[in-house]
Amino acid sequence: MTWSEMEPLLEQACWDTLYMVGWSALIAVLGGLPLGVLLVLTDRGGALQNVVVNKVVGQVVNIARSMPFIILMVALISFTRAIVGTTIGPEAAIVPLAIGAIPFYARLVETSVREVDGGLVEAVQSMGGSTWTVVRKVLLPESLPSLISSATTTVVALIGYSAMAGTVGAGGLGDLAVRYGYLRFETKLMWITVAILAVVIAIIQFAGDLAARGLSHRGRSSAAPRLVLLRRGGVSRAGKPAPEPERQDAPAEIETAEPTKVP
Repeated sequence: MTWSEMEPLLEQACWDTLYMVGWSALIAVLGGLPLGVLLVLTDRGGALQNVVVNKVVGQVVNIARSMPFIILMVALISFTRAIVGTTIGPEAAIVPLAIGAIPFYARLVETSVREVDGGLVEAVQSMGGSTWTVVRKVLLPESLPSLISSATTTVVALIGYSAMAGTVGAGGLGDLAVRYGYLRFETKLMWITVAILAVVIAIIQFAGDLAARGLSHRGRSSAAPRLVLLRRGGVSRAGKPAPEPERQDAPAEIETAEPTKVP
């Protein structure tokens, strides 16, 4: 197979892979982020401590993570057909890819959020901050560099999953490598697809690491100013503005009588 014959196949396969990975990564972040935060909040000592909810959600996440992706795709065939109307092509692959990546990212989010300094959380709570304020002003901003790294890891894993999904008709680089590179003995094409996957993963990993380092340096000393802003604009748990500190009046000057002159 000449390069002129391989070029359109590689171009279409690259776009299919990026399409699958992009949409499934977006869905995984939107679904895994609140799920991971919920696991932290409902754990022992959390703001929404609920052992039953934490155990149930944790077990569901563990079961979904432990299932091999190829088995998950087969198990979700009926669900995928009900959602997108087909079980073949990039659109159909997005459903199992997203469902498989949500629990994966949720566990990474849980680990990242647990690394936040508990003193900051206690400081906001002592100022009357609600649970939503703690999540929005402390947990997510302080763990943002780690969340970016976790999202990068998830995207890299999804690229591997998408190559596996290509073996069952999802399209993309995995499908191209199997149908043309393996079954038709086009070894050159197969190694080209492997090289493309390696380059794409390297670029994504570099960009994710660069973003995480930039956010880490920027937020290294921002905890104290953030707490000051929370104190100025904080609200109590009852929904009332936080009381301002009482002003102490300056001590009155003591008037002394002028000394009398002795004649």
